[in-house]
Amino acid sequence: MGLSRREITRRLAAIGEDVANLTAILVTHEHCDHTSGLAAVSRAGTNEIPVYLTYGTAEYIDWGECAPVLERFQAGCAFTIGTFDIASFTIPHDAADPVGFTLCSQGIKVAIATDLGYITDSLRVHLRQTDLLMLESNHDLEMLRVGPYPWSVKQRVMSRRGHLSNEVAADFIERDLDTRVSTLVLGHISEHNNHPELVRNLAFRALNGRTLFTRLVVAEPGMQSEVFCY
Repeated sequence: MGLSRREITRRLAAIGEDVANLTAILVTHEHCDHTSGLAAVSRAGTNEIPVYLTYGTAEYIDWGECAPVLERFQAGCAFTIGTFDIASFTIPHDAADPVGFTLCSQGIKVAIATDLGYITDSLRVHLRQTDLLMLESNHDLEMLRVGPYPWSVKQRVMSRRGHLSNEVAADFIERDLDTRVSTLVLGHISEHNNHPELVRNLAFRALNGRTLFTRLVVAEPGMQSEVFCY
């Protein structure tokens, strides 16, 4: 939901989906790159699309004149939407009450874990037995250090409530990636402090070090990914 309603509508249409047919929206945290189109998209259908988010996150979002239907939950809670069993888990990030999600349906498990300062023990547990994992690989440490950001922002990104570097993501792949993961998507890649080839090379090296046959996909900034089918 970090894009405009027009762009979200366009990208859904590109894969044959209508924004008006959305049945729910899951929100990880309140930062604008995750919520700028949220209020507009939640009103796109004939009926308002329910928005699922933590109590803490809901308090920090500007809903405009009228808030949509909000389904608030405590971080760590599980709930069901249609055929999806969804579990939330707390993530270390500089937001009010940020979470990641796993979604299970018909024996397939998908996990989304971005905006992480570091990999927690709890996160390792939640990412087990996953078929498709989207994991953050936000920045290259050297590019960040010499890049255009103010030093205060660089410190925030590198902190334990910031974002995962390529090196930390690769270390997780080498040490902890579940062998069940058939597709690994690395995303939330910085346009200023990273490059897709750096992400790809480090991750390939980590996968090859374990002789894993996991398919690696690098979600490049500004580009719509393929549709993953199971």
